[in-house]
Amino acid sequence: MFQTAPGPRRDRLLAALDRAALTGVLLSPFLLLHAHGIAEVAIAIVCAAFLARSALESDWAWASTPWMRAAWAWSLWIIVCSLPIPALHLGEGGARSLIQALVFPRFPVFVAAIAFWVLRPPERRRWMYWLIAASAAYIAIHTVFQFVFGVNLYGGPRGGAGELTGPFGKPRAGPPLARILLPAIVPVAMGWLVQTGLRPMAKALLTLIGGVALVLIVGQRIPLLLTCLGLAVVGVLLPRLRWGVAAAGVTVAVLLAASPVVAPEAHHRLVEQFSSQMTHFSSSHYGKLYARALEIGVRNPVTGLGGEGYRHGCVDPQYFRPSFDGADATGGGREICWNHPHNYYLEALVLGGIPGLILFCAMAIAFLAALGKGLWRDPDPLRVALFAAAFLHFWPIASSTGFVAMPVAGWAFLLLGWGLAEARWPKSAGHPI
Repeated sequence: MFQTAPGPRRDRLLAALDRAALTGVLLSPFLLLHAHGIAEVAIAIVCAAFLARSALESDWAWASTPWMRAAWAWSLWIIVCSLPIPALHLGEGGARSLIQALVFPRFPVFVAAIAFWVLRPPERRRWMYWLIAASAAYIAIHTVFQFVFGVNLYGGPRGGAGELTGPFGKPRAGPPLARILLPAIVPVAMGWLVQTGLRPMAKALLTLIGGVALVLIVGQRIPLLLTCLGLAVVGVLLPRLRWGVAAAGVTVAVLLAASPVVAPEAHHRLVEQFSSQMTHFSSSHYGKLYARALEIGVRNPVTGLGGEGYRHGCVDPQYFRPSFDGADATGGGREICWNHPHNYYLEALVLGGIPGLILFCAMAIAFLAALGKGLWRDPDPLRVALFAAAFLHFWPIASSTGFVAMPVAGWAFLLLGWGLAEARWPKSAGHPI
């Protein structure tokens, strides 16, 4: 009796760990919407439960997958670059820089927990689909209501520049919507096409057009461009949806042409302001941020500045290089500074120099390779949509948040884990909807 007792206790402990991790993952979409700090706690609980489960089961196979090895390598290099060793010019951001670097691995561990354990059962992946779809619908309902009535369902007004805020208090509806919209609507559109007749085809078309029109009326430039990029990826991998993707592209063009009358504030941001910003990019705020990041990387090509590199280096006069057009000798000085350079790849260069940039690229490629495995031969709609969401997240030519900044990082890594789970485990009949 004594010898068999550890077995039941171990099983109960494993079951408790599974419940804790599942709860954390399934609550993540709701927490990422309105409780970013608690979402961090949920991610930490999932990671801790997964590591405890791996130790109890002596199962560490997940740690040696190509994408995890790439994530380990990048994380380790950023930690090395963040060590506070002034003699070697490392860790110029101090203890805070090292702490930032040390906690980054929680995100790839979170991805591994979802992919290898939490979402292994197909019914859990169905639950995740409905949670993501519900999150997209929640943002959409508030956005449309605000477009029509000027306030969201909570009474919140539009953003200061006329952007639609959706259910949020600030104009931040676009970035999460651009990532979760495709996994929500692409399986629905393909589901309609399984049926015959003009009505299902019309429903599939309206699903795609409605999705891209929703992102357009939000009035944020990069989310719209990324959504169009994601739809293009979907069109390449899902031939039956190419006509719908083309129709959605035409719809964007028509709506932009009509926007001066239909949505003048959106037209100002999406067309006039964007055109002006691209024409004068070298002297724009973004151009100056990028120039500062490039200067930091050029001056610190081997180790960068570590985990808080940009926050620390941006305000340092030694990195005040002229703007790209040469019109501003100090590149904007301290006034332009932010916590990150608004581009993941420039951020990787600042954090870890050229080796850090190379390792970051390797990590991005490894994630996309795992997500895209077999899609050309068997383009499952949900997997295609999740691949497209990851592709647009890692797209290099875009303005972005900080790579590990919540809530966008939370959405991205949640979808990465879900996508890898779909790629790894057999799909059940009728999945996901």
